[in-house]
Amino acid sequence: MLTTKNGSHPILSQTRNNTTLWIGHLQTDPHDHFAGQTFKCPVDGLVNNIQVYSSAVHQAGDMALTLHEFDDSTKTWGLAIGDAMMFLQKGDDARWIRFYLKPVSLNKDLIYGFRLQTNNALIGIGEAASHSRQPFTFGHEWNGHSNNEKGNYFSYFSLAFKVELCA
Repeated sequence: MLTTKNGSHPILSQTRNNTTLWIGHLQTDPHDHFAGQTFKCPVDGLVNNIQVYSSAVHQAGDMALTLHEFDDSTKTWGLAIGDAMMFLQKGDDARWIRFYLKPVSLNKDLIYGFRLQTNNALIGIGEAASHSRQPFTFGHEWNGHSNNEKGNYFSYFSLAFKVELCA
């Protein structure tokens, strides 16, 4: 995890990537799969983009990112406070995908989260599985599917992501 105070650089990032979490719809699975990541904001500021690492694009399509306030004690997502959509195509694998947001104010030490979903694609998102029984301390990875929208939270997994403030 990296935290910086410069406005044009990531304020929080987890760039390790040793496995893949699939979102979207496998043709052999009747459920749509979603992913997300919660994080404790290290500084006050305006976020203008969030990046995720695309491991693979099996089927091209639109991927949506929504940013939320998050209640960690009840594992409850607040209403979306920001959103962005990207069209991913084959060839967009093994690279960082930047979701541009209208600037949103984030407050130091509050918990936020972003969710990823697609209705018409199948995309592998880079994630890190912690080793040596060391949980990630900045937040939790979340994943769910259309039959379990509450989903599950994991402290030993994290999406590969970067949260950036406006310059």
